[in-house]
Amino acid sequence: MAEPMEVNADAFSKEVLEEAGPVLVDFWAEWCGPCRMLAPVVEEIAREMEKKVKVVKVNVDLNPSLAASYGIMSIPTLILFKAGKPVERLIGYMPKAKIVEAINRHL
Repeated sequence: MAEPMEVNADAFSKEVLEEAGPVLVDFWAEWCGPCRMLAPVVEEIAREMEKKVKVVKVNVDLNPSLAASYGIMSIPTLILFKAGKPVERLIGYMPKAKIVEAINRHL
């Protein structure tokens, strides 16, 4: 059962940028209502697609420089990285099907 891994600025390079395959990064915060609504959706995707995509979470309150470096203006923001490069950006709460569709475009 793959759960999304919580990563900080130190681990981001290793867990996301150096990963060859697709990595879905969930930029979120504790106080964000839509983030809390999206969390179970992201966890479901992590479990169901664990062989295809790695899923990590970045708490923007604990990692403000990381959020700033990717231009995160509102949360939740999901960024799909492939070979260390952002290839897809999804902003705000959205249904699971829409997120899965975005991931599948890059598999």
